[in-house]
Amino acid sequence: MISITDKTLQDLEFNTVLQTISDGCNTEMGKSKALAIAPFKDKETLMDALLQTSEYVSSFSNNNAIPNHSFETITHEIKFLAIEDSFLEVGSFRKIATLSETTNTLLLFLKKFKDYYPKLNDKGASLEITKYIIQKVDEVIDKYGEVKDNASPDLLDIRRNMNTVRGKVNQSFGTALTQYNSLGYLDDIRETIVENRRVLAVLAMYRRKVKGSILGSSKTGSIAYIEPEATLKYSRELSNLEYEEKEEINRILKKLTNDIRPFLDLLKQYQEFLSDIDVIAGKAKYANRINGILPTIIEEKRLFFREAFHPILFLNNKIKNEVTFPQTIELNDKSRIIVISGPNAGGKTISLKTIGLLQLMLQSGILIPVHERSETFLFDRILTDIGDNQSIENHLSTYSYRLKNMNYFLKKCNAKTLFLIDEFGTGSDPELGGALAETFLEEFYHREAFGIITTHYSNLKILANELPFASNANMLFDEKSLEPMYKLVLGQAGSSFTFEVAQKNGIPYGLINRAKKKIEGGKVRFDKTIATLQKERSKMEKTSLNLKEEETKAREEGKKMETINAKIQEKLERYQELYDANQRLIYIGQKIDDISESYFNSKDKKVLIGEFLKMVEIENSKRKKLSVKEKKVKEVIQKQVVEEVKVKVEEIRVAKKEKKNKAKKEEENKPKVVLKVGDRVRMIDGKAIGSIDVIEKNKATVNYGIFTSKVSLDALEFVDALK
Repeated sequence: MISITDKTLQDLEFNTVLQTISDGCNTEMGKSKALAIAPFKDKETLMDALLQTSEYVSSFSNNNAIPNHSFETITHEIKFLAIEDSFLEVGSFRKIATLSETTNTLLLFLKKFKDYYPKLNDKGASLEITKYIIQKVDEVIDKYGEVKDNASPDLLDIRRNMNTVRGKVNQSFGTALTQYNSLGYLDDIRETIVENRRVLAVLAMYRRKVKGSILGSSKTGSIAYIEPEATLKYSRELSNLEYEEKEEINRILKKLTNDIRPFLDLLKQYQEFLSDIDVIAGKAKYANRINGILPTIIEEKRLFFREAFHPILFLNNKIKNEVTFPQTIELNDKSRIIVISGPNAGGKTISLKTIGLLQLMLQSGILIPVHERSETFLFDRILTDIGDNQSIENHLSTYSYRLKNMNYFLKKCNAKTLFLIDEFGTGSDPELGGALAETFLEEFYHREAFGIITTHYSNLKILANELPFASNANMLFDEKSLEPMYKLVLGQAGSSFTFEVAQKNGIPYGLINRAKKKIEGGKVRFDKTIATLQKERSKMEKTSLNLKEEETKAREEGKKMETINAKIQEKLERYQELYDANQRLIYIGQKIDDISESYFNSKDKKVLIGEFLKMVEIENSKRKKLSVKEKKVKEVIQKQVVEEVKVKVEEIRVAKKEKKNKAKKEEENKPKVVLKVGDRVRMIDGKAIGSIDVIEKNKATVNYGIFTSKVSLDALEFVDALK
């Protein structure tokens, strides 16, 4: 039997979570039910609630979105239906019909998609689906909430007569209006409405000259409001018909009420069902906002929340665009109690509240923001002692209140209890309070309870280190800036950094030294050792993070290299295949050339054909018969290889061309040597070297030894005699 007190709900700010869920509900009844959410008493009902919420969350991302389930509350109508001979107003029937139609639509949808929403379908499976209520209401009430003319034959006749009489009223009034207006008896406004009747606005001086019934006058008395005599007769007739209409409508509504009264219990069930679905939708919307999931619920005594967020803090920081740090914590048979220590404002209390609130939410059927691999079992009790809790009404001090609370813990604590205590042992003399807190902790430990406590007391840190199934934990602090890192680390106690924080906040060093001398040296050394260990752990954490980043980068580079090597290997294989194919074609070409030469010499066709057949058979024996699919694949590969070769060849051509152009530009950019008689020269595109005998204008006579030639000076280049 799960039992959680109101104090625990208050300590863990559970009502804040419920208020947020309530705000996400669409109906007033749903909002009220959301605020009344409490931890479930049995596991089966709890699991149904969690799975229903989880199914609704899945509807946000799949193509089968759950249809609208909003409705107007019919609690008032249900009360009236329970009273014999009572009847409902017209508007109430439209609300009832809408409720029935909404429920039927939702039930049919869940039945159709029961593979997606099995638990939600089970929730409404027992409800009857009927169109009778909707049909009966639609026969009488139109979509605007008015009784239809054809709701009964008598009502139809009455309304026809009413329309006829209204026509006579308007006709007779129009005649009177024209008559008295032409006589000048009427005010400028001519007519108005009094007691829902059309009346003439007659000037007071002429009121005796207008025949009819006076229904009132203006504030100044200058105008009398008169219903003409001719109209008066028809107005009375219309009033009688209106009375008959009202009586007939009441008779119709009584009959309709009696038709629907047998479905009173079903309507109650419909309203309960839709309001429950509204609460589930509110929880699903909340889960969507906080990234809530359903962790694994296990029978083994173990709580493991990985990357757990405090939901209230998460949403507040989300609004402020601030980072929320998740915590990972585990309680099991080998580590039942965790003692969290460290300086204030480091996140100890938030870590404590995170675990308690998430467990409480889960046991109340609400999804929680943790990693999908998280798991936990269900506690029978969750006991908390968080905050000051001074009681002015009962004249209790903080410490007295806490002792009273500890007494309650001792009565209720067992192997299926989760206890959460913030600042354990504070409020009294440190020595005496610490000793008593140590005794309480030993008692909780021997009862095999699970718990998390926060403390600054050294004796509790030492005790947690000595007990086999208890452990220390601390909130990491940056050793240089002494700023909190909001990360919970299991396995080591934390220093309070009392003197370090004091020094950082400007307390004179001399005063700090005097304070150190006033306490036992052993405590200073113990706290200093813990602080040193924490600093070392912080360094190790940073080093570990850096190594992980380097390892990740190395893996990524390794994967890139593997991909590149695979591509290179594939290209080499393709080039090898192309080379082999080309070599084979060259061999075949040489063979054909040999056969052709043999035929050219012998002119023997039989030998020629025989050689050809022999060569073809040899080649065919090497071939493997390919399927159509394999042929297509081979053709695609060959085309790819050919394209790649073309690209490579084109690149080589472009490179050669660029090299040639570069050389040409360099040659052109060389300073030209002024040629003179006797210089050794050669043609720019030639190899023969000669000497200049004569230069005339722009031409030179070049002597090559055997012959001479006249050449343009621009076509010659100087040749160094040493070359």
